[in-house]
Amino acid sequence: MIKKQYSNQARLRRHQRVRKKVSGTSQRPRLAVFRSATQIYAQVIDDTRNHTLVAASSRDPQFAAEAKKTEALTDNDETAAAIKGLSKNKRVVEAWQVGQVIAQRAKALGITSVVFDRGGYIYHGRVAALAEGARKGGLDF
Repeated sequence: MIKKQYSNQARLRRHQRVRKKVSGTSQRPRLAVFRSATQIYAQVIDDTRNHTLVAASSRDPQFAAEAKKTEALTDNDETAAAIKGLSKNKRVVEAWQVGQVIAQRAKALGITSVVFDRGGYIYHGRVAALAEGARKGGLDF
């Protein structure tokens, strides 16, 4: 009998496996990523208090104004070469900018070091772009 594969259920199983080992503390909170078909979301979470410290997404009103500025991405050829699709794909560019915004908001609260939680997704494309954007924004992980 052929069984249908449910990709989101497989992702949730991978996420559960990762979450057994990865948890955020007050000194080093967890940067969690959720990727939908069209949007990307990021949260900095302190798991000891079960509290979201900072959040950013590609749906934020502040982000809509910043999404217009894509000239900064073409200036840095190292970043564009390191992340496939950063110079061409709109959603990858948005993910990179969400990483920049989450780093900016986290640094405003004094958070400089985080643990990266990819949420069961493969580390490439938009997830990798968000991580690189957060690194360029000043977060250490």
